[in-house]
Amino acid sequence: MDDRARLHEIIKARSFREKGAFKLASGRISTVYFNLKPTMLDPEGARLIGAALAAKAAELRADYVGGLEMGAVPLVAAAAAMSAVAQRPVRAVFVRKAAKEHGTQSLIEGLAEGESLAGKAVVVVEDVTTTGGSALKAIAVLREAGASVQEVVTVIDREEGAEAAFSSQGIALHPLFRKSEFAIESA
Repeated sequence: MDDRARLHEIIKARSFREKGAFKLASGRISTVYFNLKPTMLDPEGARLIGAALAAKAAELRADYVGGLEMGAVPLVAAAAAMSAVAQRPVRAVFVRKAAKEHGTQSLIEGLAEGESLAGKAVVVVEDVTTTGGSALKAIAVLREAGASVQEVVTVIDREEGAEAAFSSQGIALHPLFRKSEFAIESA
């Protein structure tokens, strides 16, 4: 079994639900739900997601991977670690939903003193994408910091409007998987 097929198997077993009514971050109600945390925090799942994201970041010539807390934090950490294993290093950052009230009070975490995202290519990553709202929040902050953000990579695209939302802003969406690869009936 190849890595993609194995990751699909892990997601289906640990993170996919198709019975019930689930409220999504977008506010929508769906009978199909993905909670990627059990997969992202599983040793094999983390390795496979990290390797897939690192490979995609290298293909897209990213300097950094980044995303909005909380969902993106384990993703960017795994991608950075696996990029080093693959000897194609990519750094990682994450965007806070609100600046800390102590320390550097930064919205962007992961940069050492004196480092900047100015002119750097950042690929935004997400665990599950529905409308694209969370990624667009991260993109706005990253662009304000000078980053060039043209790509979003998501583990699961729910196929519910994110691709069009990104496209309207000149951003390409690259899903590792689509909801239709899991769901029997559409939400």
